[in-house]
Amino acid sequence: MKRVIISVTNDIVTDQRVIKTANLLYEMGFETLIVGRKRRNSLNFNQSNIKIKRFNLIFNKKFLFYAEYNMRLFLYLLFKRSHFYIANDLDTLLPNYLISNLKNKPLIYDSHEYFTGVPEIQNRPIVKKTWKLIEKNIFPKLKTTITVNESIAGLYEKEYGIRPIVVRNVPKSQPDFIPKSRKELNLPEDNKIILMQGGAINIDRGAEELLLSMKPEYGLKNIILYFIGGGDVIKILKKMAVENQLENKVHFISKMDYSKLKHYTANADMGVTLDKGNSLNYFYSLPNKLFDYIMAKIPVLASPLPEVKKIVKNYDIGLIVENHEPQHIASKIKEMLSNENNYNKWKANTHKAAKELCWENESVILKELFETLTN
Repeated sequence: MKRVIISVTNDIVTDQRVIKTANLLYEMGFETLIVGRKRRNSLNFNQSNIKIKRFNLIFNKKFLFYAEYNMRLFLYLLFKRSHFYIANDLDTLLPNYLISNLKNKPLIYDSHEYFTGVPEIQNRPIVKKTWKLIEKNIFPKLKTTITVNESIAGLYEKEYGIRPIVVRNVPKSQPDFIPKSRKELNLPEDNKIILMQGGAINIDRGAEELLLSMKPEYGLKNIILYFIGGGDVIKILKKMAVENQLENKVHFISKMDYSKLKHYTANADMGVTLDKGNSLNYFYSLPNKLFDYIMAKIPVLASPLPEVKKIVKNYDIGLIVENHEPQHIASKIKEMLSNENNYNKWKANTHKAAKELCWENESVILKELFETLTN
């Protein structure tokens, strides 16, 4: 059986794109191994058909983390057989590139985001310059590149003359899925539920303004906000909820396996994605949670990022905010939940969107690509 090794710097469990890719390879007859990291709060990985290796690292932040991980990954790949390699994002590319050249094996680079445009490194010129140097010296030499939307593909094409293949990170269809009830999930049964979910609820995701939109003066009665997931601003959000006396209006649930999360998503009345366009990466992003909301058949309130707006408008599944002022966000929430006719129209339209924006359709592109590497 031919083996494929997939590399990530996360703990694998919540990376649905990587897991779906690994399952597709398994269905095609490959032995699939995902290499990632182990963290103190990492969830168990429960798929027996996919092998994983998670490094226990000494360092977990910034330069020392990336240096340690890349060195460990290089040494691990050096002594592992693989028919081809898949490097996910720029922070795994260097060791994969070196090993693929050393062993003369194909390499696929899957860029989940415009890495050098992420907000975390925009005010760290040395860090940004280092990642850009790695990208600039490797990307033009790659034969097979993938990314998540047309806008990011366009950025790479403009910079390097290579347009990556676009494979959007959409969920698998769920035709037979029956969600648990709110009672079973210990969710309020008499209130409307607004949801922001994600494994990376970080700075510039609009979470702070969404929380403040729940303040009493903005008039969102009988409406509860849930944040489900992890991220850099969760601690800040919890502090803000206490400071603004919103403990009864704003609730937090820790990150969980996707098989559990989808029950919560389906029980929300609307999903929210409010990423700001303050960085190139966010401006051209197409957040996973948008597609999760669509698959759960719930209307969406979104920020006017080009790729996101295109989906929301084309399928007519919700509203777009004009700014991130809490009062304005509150007014949009009220507009979405108070007009029953519009709400039902948006909800009905999510059914059509879910049939088209599913992994079964999108993965055809990947399958054809993998088949070319086996011939």
